[in-house]
Amino acid sequence: MELLLLALAIGITALAYVQVGLGTARAVPTNILTLAGGMAGIALLFHVVLWWRARYADPVILPVVTLLNGLGLVMLHRLDIAKDRGLASGVAGRQLMWTALAVAVAMVVLVVLRDHRRLRRVTWTCAALGFMMLLSPLVPGLGMSNYGSRIWISLGPFSFQPGEIAKILLTIFFAGYLVSARDALSQASPKVLGLRFPRVRDLGPILMVWGLSILILVFEKDLGSSLLFFGLFVAMLYAATQRLSWILLGLGMFAAGAFTAWRLFGHVQQRVTMWLDPFSPEALAISDQVPLGLMGMANGGLLGTGLGRGRPDLTYFAESDFIVPSFAEELGLVGFMAMMVLYAVLVQRGLRIALGSRDGFGTLLAAGLAFAVALQVFVVVGGVTRVIPLTGLTTPFLSAGGSSLLANWTIVALLLRLSHDARSPIPLGEGEAPDDDSPAARASALARSTREVAA
Repeated sequence: MELLLLALAIGITALAYVQVGLGTARAVPTNILTLAGGMAGIALLFHVVLWWRARYADPVILPVVTLLNGLGLVMLHRLDIAKDRGLASGVAGRQLMWTALAVAVAMVVLVVLRDHRRLRRVTWTCAALGFMMLLSPLVPGLGMSNYGSRIWISLGPFSFQPGEIAKILLTIFFAGYLVSARDALSQASPKVLGLRFPRVRDLGPILMVWGLSILILVFEKDLGSSLLFFGLFVAMLYAATQRLSWILLGLGMFAAGAFTAWRLFGHVQQRVTMWLDPFSPEALAISDQVPLGLMGMANGGLLGTGLGRGRPDLTYFAESDFIVPSFAEELGLVGFMAMMVLYAVLVQRGLRIALGSRDGFGTLLAAGLAFAVALQVFVVVGGVTRVIPLTGLTTPFLSAGGSSLLANWTIVALLLRLSHDARSPIPLGEGEAPDDDSPAARASALARSTREVAA
């Protein structure tokens, strides 16, 4: 099934390349074998490694991600044509190389990580590394500021966004911590308006993560990462405790922190001004990026102008922050919603893996990785469509950027490993040592008890 779906995804990608060539030069592009063929080779190699190391993995995830990554390459190639950039100097060629590197890292993760439960042993190590990466852009001489946000670090000729890797490390930490503390966080507590809110002594973890997110918002001027990390923690906290009160408490805390930051800091006020009325003279004096994106999407209408027939290059940062309006202009509302459905399928498969996991840590880790993708897509799409203020995050698998590709393909590898562990037959060997809360552990304990009683 996975191979057939991969063939469909590669076929759609190749057809999109042809459509770009016909729309721009009225001819089939000569480099279709380089770009579409390169993406096909990368995906098929990953499929072979997946069959070798995790053959019980979910068969839908890899084709969905391959299609999203391939469509991202198509749009980057189309923007290269609009800006008269060749394959050697264009963004699409670099993105293909980053895709190959990201898939290679994902394959290493699949081969090396034979059991996801090993990650639970490094819970606090992941926490330390994640916090260090989040705060590294604030280090003088290492961090760099781009267009008001300080979320990048410079390593010689290369720049890197450490927050992309930090979201994986912190997801592992949140899963490991919450699976150990969920009993305490779920205990009886005061009841207000029909909802049971946590005890005061249990608020320490959420206050710590809230403080970190506000620190990112204030000093790094990055609303997107702040919302992403705090929302991820609150979502995983709800998954661990099943308490709706944590969601309401988290939303209230973030709203209070964001409101305070808006009243005190000028850069937050600028983002809010661009959000409330992007066509006002005050907002246009700051930037006309949001109005250009909105007009591009309006130009696409319901069915779009067609690949290669719009003008997405008129919008600033169409390759990265505003690649969603680029697709919405040339594919229309129908094509844009189809891509959102692909993301919804990816998130749904991640949550399905969480439901089928045999241990608590695997459940929270799969749910957290799925929530990370969902929240990032919401933050990006919400920013360009004025649902929330604009942020500097990239769209997973679509936007140009090596750090984003490395992080998101690693998330895919972890989800595939988790799905293999959840879907594979339960081993019955005497040497098994499953988690204490897994069905295999309970079955093994019952068998031992039965043998002891019989003896």
